[in-house]
Amino acid sequence: MDQVDKIKAQWNRERPDLDVGPMGTIGRLGRLARHLAQAHAECFATHGLSPAGFDVLATLRRAGPPHALTVKDLLATTMVTSGTMTNRLDRLEAAGQVRRVPNPEDGRGFVVQLTERGQADIDAAVTDHVANQHRLVAALNDEERAALDALLGTWLAAFEGSDG
Repeated sequence: MDQVDKIKAQWNRERPDLDVGPMGTIGRLGRLARHLAQAHAECFATHGLSPAGFDVLATLRRAGPPHALTVKDLLATTMVTSGTMTNRLDRLEAAGQVRRVPNPEDGRGFVVQLTERGQADIDAAVTDHVANQHRLVAALNDEERAALDALLGTWLAAFEGSDG
């Protein structure tokens, strides 16, 4: 019996009229999300990155050469406000990991591009991040992980759609 089972048992005792079954699923996902976020943050910190900084650098790295995106594209991918993005970019630029360069398609704007240092930093961080993720899912065998991925994909699609 885990902590979530104890909470459900307490509610079942106090409010037997309620079906608290979903509390188990959602409670466990919430607790797992906190554990995973902490493990990710610790991994990123070993590379001098915050989760937010990792997110921006990883988004640029995944974009492929020249590893540059408009701020609008970054905002769409990371789903943060423009003010939050400006703060993230200012910190990454100060660290020498990104640079803002004029947008060749729109002279009024600019694109954010990984620097050589930024690419080296994100490559090292994502290598450790993937190893960390393998460690984090090691309690599940391949079949269990595939089943969980499928179930979570179905559930997530209900919120975000199939191309979310």
